[in-house]
Amino acid sequence: MHRSRPPFRADHVGSLLRPAALKAARAAHARGDIGAVQLREIEDAEIEKVVRRQEEIGLELATDGEFRRSWWHFDFYAGLEGVERHETPGGIQFHGVRTKAESVRVAGRIGFTGHPMLDHFRFLKSRARVAAKMTIPAPSTLHFRQGRVSISKDIYADLDAYFDDVAAAYRAALRAFYDAGCRYIQLDDTAWSMICDPAEREQSRRRGDDPDQLPARYAKLTNAALAGRPADMVVTMHSCRGNFRSTFIASGGYAFVAERLFADVDVDGWFLEFDSERAGGFEPLRHVPKGEKCVVLGLITSKSGALEDVDAIRRRIDEAAKYIEPDQLCLSPQCGFASTEEGNVLAEDEQWAKLRMVVELADKVWR
Repeated sequence: MHRSRPPFRADHVGSLLRPAALKAARAAHARGDIGAVQLREIEDAEIEKVVRRQEEIGLELATDGEFRRSWWHFDFYAGLEGVERHETPGGIQFHGVRTKAESVRVAGRIGFTGHPMLDHFRFLKSRARVAAKMTIPAPSTLHFRQGRVSISKDIYADLDAYFDDVAAAYRAALRAFYDAGCRYIQLDDTAWSMICDPAEREQSRRRGDDPDQLPARYAKLTNAALAGRPADMVVTMHSCRGNFRSTFIASGGYAFVAERLFADVDVDGWFLEFDSERAGGFEPLRHVPKGEKCVVLGLITSKSGALEDVDAIRRRIDEAAKYIEPDQLCLSPQCGFASTEEGNVLAEDEQWAKLRMVVELADKVWR
């Protein structure tokens, strides 16, 4: 039951805690104390270390930890044509804490003709002896959190044209990453799971959207973005309820979107959060089609350093297997460890202990 194709039995979402040397270098660069070349050299060195560490603990994939990013999503979006970063009156409100006061908005026609993250991936691939995994935000998330109010009506009076351009930009991006050697890419998404929260649906209405119509629209958008992708390029989706400094935004199980998400969205697998009661039960997994598509169970929390009880995790895997074939399951932490450069509230040693536990437990369960 070993998997040679991603997602792997032991996998992880992507972002990792920034080492102290990297944090210091980024702060020095922001102050103007070091230049871009010096920062790049330090980033390169820290990424090489983190790639080796992933390999040493037995993972069959490696990411660059998103070490060159400030945000998990805005850095990518701001590299698209027509999208600009801007300051906001206040940051994104999580439970008990706010992010930096930044966001993105659509001020021109969206397109993709190149991106700095292509070089980020090339460096990762040149250093990894295991599968080099790239993470980028999902196309639906560019719309959901910012909403209709963030999209210029002078450019896009018709949202259908907006979604068509987003899909075309993503098709070009996926081809560019493929040509750079990428065969495993993950779309990080907050839209699908947040729609499951009644409070978030109300916020969506206030932003000028109809949340009841969004699942169908996002399924169509995602499939259009993936149309024509090469057969040997694995694309997965991570569904997240928010992750900043170990806090969250949304609550609610996947039932509201499960049938459309699993039956209609043409990805190869889903990374789903199941680390707390906020995520609901495993019953929605019955909508996952039988066959090759996988669900990566996010049973290990990345929000705290305490290790989970191994027997309890094994029981939860058995419970999930009541609704989906065991061969279609994998294991990972529920989210990344640092969706933004600030990182979650745990130590690096605790992070690596969690990832090592994922590897060891997956080996026991599936081998």
